[in-house]
Amino acid sequence: MSKQKIRFTPHWIEEPPLPGTYRSLLKWGAPDEFKHPNRHLYRLLKDTFGLLDADFETPKATGFQAVDVEIPGGLEKRHLEALTIMVGEENILTDTYHRIQASYGKGMIDDLRLRHHQIENLPDAVICPRSKDDVEKIVAYCHAERIPLYVRGAGSSVTRGTEAVQGGITLDMSVYMKRVLDFNEQDQTITVEAGMNGPQLEKILQNAKTTLNGTHNYTCGHFPQSFEFSSVGGWVVTRGAGQNSTYYGKIEDIVIAQEYITPVGIIKTPGFPRKATGPDMDQILLGSEGAFGVLVNVTLKVCRSMPENRRYFAYMYKTWDLALVAAREIMQGEGGLPSVFRLSDAEETEVAMNMYGMAGTPADTVFKILGYQPMQRCLMIGTADGEKGFARRVNQNVRHTARKFKAFDLSLFGVVQQWENSRFRDPYLREDLHDFGICLDTLECAVTWSQLKEVYQKVRDFIKQRPRTICMTHCSHFYPQGTNLYFIFIANMDSIPEYLDFQYGILETISQTGAAISHHHGIGKQTAPWFAEQSGEVQMAVLHSLKNCFDPHGILNPGGTLGLDMSEEQARKQWGKI
Repeated sequence: MSKQKIRFTPHWIEEPPLPGTYRSLLKWGAPDEFKHPNRHLYRLLKDTFGLLDADFETPKATGFQAVDVEIPGGLEKRHLEALTIMVGEENILTDTYHRIQASYGKGMIDDLRLRHHQIENLPDAVICPRSKDDVEKIVAYCHAERIPLYVRGAGSSVTRGTEAVQGGITLDMSVYMKRVLDFNEQDQTITVEAGMNGPQLEKILQNAKTTLNGTHNYTCGHFPQSFEFSSVGGWVVTRGAGQNSTYYGKIEDIVIAQEYITPVGIIKTPGFPRKATGPDMDQILLGSEGAFGVLVNVTLKVCRSMPENRRYFAYMYKTWDLALVAAREIMQGEGGLPSVFRLSDAEETEVAMNMYGMAGTPADTVFKILGYQPMQRCLMIGTADGEKGFARRVNQNVRHTARKFKAFDLSLFGVVQQWENSRFRDPYLREDLHDFGICLDTLECAVTWSQLKEVYQKVRDFIKQRPRTICMTHCSHFYPQGTNLYFIFIANMDSIPEYLDFQYGILETISQTGAAISHHHGIGKQTAPWFAEQSGEVQMAVLHSLKNCFDPHGILNPGGTLGLDMSEEQARKQWGKI
């Protein structure tokens, strides 16, 4: 009797990290949640990087060690005493672990540094304000005493946006400041504190008949991939975008009013849907990333929630060029806008075929026979939301366009539902890959239709010049005038200088093509030099003037945010290459 071959299973970690460890800091999302590569994706990784099963037997730098370093804070005792009077001793944290947590985000550079136990740029103390009044007192004190002041929401920044490069204080808005302050059903708005996270907001809105005594249930329509672990304040100050933005808009389309605490006073914008009263203060403050003031609350537009009317569509196009023309036709055809709308290039489509278990199946064989060839075909998926007749009509228009361009209809195969069910879980893959020295990261930009192909090709060419590197690209936020390009690269690298060289090279290529350096991740301190270059002297002079007006002593999020006070190392695009 022949022995049955036992399939090898990589040593994917399923052990929740203990509190106080490096891994608890670097891990994405919930401590006990995981998503492992399926066997198809695992095979693709092995083939791409020339790895064997033996290479996946023992994880490398896992970060399970306790954070046992003690880095003393530099805040004077008198400052701590004054702050304690303001917020209470229990709301001031000075231990090293919580100071790391407040400064580090969830970018790959954060992950790499934590795995290598490289700790830098910590605040001297983390303060959990209980209310707007607390924030006002703290900002006034820090302004008077020249103490640097940073702000943390839910901690999902991927641009080094909250890194406390000059020490001082970090405000953690996520502990207390997550309340609903007002719900106006007549105006169809909700006002919430900046520390509220996505699931809290949507749970309240989706059950508004019960939670808010409403006559309808509602949605904000903002669902970034970080939705479960990002805050409303973070969305606003970085000009974020949700995966349903093609219909509901980016956050700047959803914000109606804001309230900021600045060193020179409170700025509270009115809640009019539109006005002609000079330059728009909301637009000046949106995307300011904590450099102009501390956002304490925001008023958002809400829409009636009608998930029962949702229509799903999925189409396979023979080429990227055909799919782009079809996407532009859908956006410019005046037939209504999809809600989710995503187009994957050929390489991302092949990875998706593996992730969804379609590669090598009879369905895949049929695709090939019909002319939808691997590394040429491109997957388009999406949803239509809203009133029943509207959603149906949008779906019909998408189908009509797809047929016009000879796309294969996959709408009944459940592809979109699979993506929808897993869309917030995909970031968990990163830990598995990085446990074995495989880096997965993303960079994104904004483009017009007329420049899309050039930007796509040049950035892809740069990434692919590195041997054995996967480069997946998709468009996921569409407009009649253009879209975004979201580059996902997977490479076998585990060195901080090597990673930064590669990342900075991609940013440089994006900038040289003329694409906007970010569509929705924001700028932070990481992307600041490219942002400053793109903005030019006059625009940067305006931003400096605004900074001096709102924050005359330069205490708010100092250290290169928005390119305002970069170090020489940052300006030379060498920051962190040690």
